[in-house]
Amino acid sequence: MSALSTPSPTSPIIEAIDVHKSFGSLEVLKGINLSVKKGEVVCLLGPSGSGKSTFLRCINHLERMTSGRILVDGQLIGYRERGGTLHEMSGKELAVQRRDIGMVFQRFNLFAHQDALTNISQAPILNRGLTREEALTDARKLLKMVDLEGRGDAYPYQLSGGQQQRAAIARALAMNPKLMLFDEPTSALDPELVGEVLGVMRKLASDGMTMIVVTHELTFAREVADRVVFMDQGVVVEEGPAREVLDNPRQERTQAFLRRMH
Repeated sequence: MSALSTPSPTSPIIEAIDVHKSFGSLEVLKGINLSVKKGEVVCLLGPSGSGKSTFLRCINHLERMTSGRILVDGQLIGYRERGGTLHEMSGKELAVQRRDIGMVFQRFNLFAHQDALTNISQAPILNRGLTREEALTDARKLLKMVDLEGRGDAYPYQLSGGQQQRAAIARALAMNPKLMLFDEPTSALDPELVGEVLGVMRKLASDGMTMIVVTHELTFAREVADRVVFMDQGVVVEEGPAREVLDNPRQERTQAFLRRMH
């Protein structure tokens, strides 16, 4: 596993252009535009139903956009463009793109019948062409990084919620992704376990990993995020430097949301 290098602060790794998403007659995303630079940490805030998780899932094409474009490192995600028309990629092509995009969900989604080492090492063997020995060596390093050294033989039911989520982060990192997406990674945890997961995410941020985090953890957003994006009803209401948005929001809707969160 290669160490994370410090990326150039200027080049965008994610560009979302006029992203719309509807479920039937319900329009969930109403034209999202967002650019994220390499090494940047962006936190998406907003009430339930504002479209944050849907937008995150569009970035790796777990949800199909109704219209718009998302580019990761200059590559159109999920589609090829021919003659001005978008054509959806095959599952095989999409799998290649997703190797570069790590995602951590609210629920840990570990394979219950596999121990932590196998959960982490399996995808690099199947999708990155690593030998079993190489993948296991990397997996042990990642377990150490997420403070689970020595727990490689533990099955998910033998781990606390916080430990399972840290193993899920290690599994996503095993693919050596260009960016990490976190969809409310602490919302399913008991309050006393939240800190250990946020601690791993702080470590990742300090190592220069590009991250988009859907979260309600305002302290984490203030301390770790470069930017905060506040969404409501499928649009970006306000965005800017984290402390600026959180401490001096300009929009009334942002102010009302943050008052309720304190």
